[in-house]
Amino acid sequence: MEKETRYLTFALTKGRLAKKTMELFEQIGISCEEMKDPDSRKLIFVNEELKLRFFLAKGPDVPTYVEYGAADIGVVGRDTIQEEGRKIHEVLDLGFGKCRMCVCGPESARQRLNGQELIRVATKYPGIAKDYFYNRKNQTVEIIKLNGSIELAPIVGLAEVIVDIVETGSTLRENGLVVLEEICELSARVVVNPVSMRMENERITGLLSRLNDVITQEG
Repeated sequence: MEKETRYLTFALTKGRLAKKTMELFEQIGISCEEMKDPDSRKLIFVNEELKLRFFLAKGPDVPTYVEYGAADIGVVGRDTIQEEGRKIHEVLDLGFGKCRMCVCGPESARQRLNGQELIRVATKYPGIAKDYFYNRKNQTVEIIKLNGSIELAPIVGLAEVIVDIVETGSTLRENGLVVLEEICELSARVVVNPVSMRMENERITGLLSRLNDVITQEG
C-alpha cells in the first residue's frame, strides 16, 4: 500500500510578505484560492490537490511555529530570524521586502559610536542591537526596548541612537536623523524546520529549487 503523502505546512508573515509570497508561489504552480477571499474567517487554508496547508502569523511568531514543527516551512523577514534566534534552517533569500538594519541618530551622535563611552540605544530589536554593539563593535551600551515609533527616542532625549529598519530613510530625514552605521541587509527569507528538511527532503528541496529558478530569472 502506498504511503499517504502528508501535508506540508507553511507559516507566512501576515500582510505584504504573505501576498508577495503567494504571488511567487503561483509562478511555480502553487496556488491557494481560499486565501484570496478577503472575508474568509478561516485560520488554515488548504490546497488539497498538492497536499499543502498555509496559515498566517505575526512575523515574530513564524520562526517559533517552524522551530516546533507546527509549520514545516516559514516565510519571514531576516530581521525577525536574527532577533528570534530559533533553531531553524534559513534556506532561501526571496529577494523582496528589501531594507537595511541600521544605527541611526542625529549627526552629532556619530562620534559617540567610537566605542569609548556608554550610550543608550533604543530599538524594537534588542537581540540584534546587543549582538552588534557587544560582539561586533565591543562597545558597552544600555539597550532600551521600545514598541512604537523608535525615531522619537533621540528627539526626546531617551537615547543617543536607535537601531531600526530603514527602507527609504524619509522618516529619518523628516525627523532630523541620519543613518550612522549599517548593521546588515534584510529581505524576506524561507526558513525550514530541521526535522522536516530530513523527512521531506525531496519535496522541500524540489520546491526551493523551483522558487530559486523564478527568483534568478527575475533577478
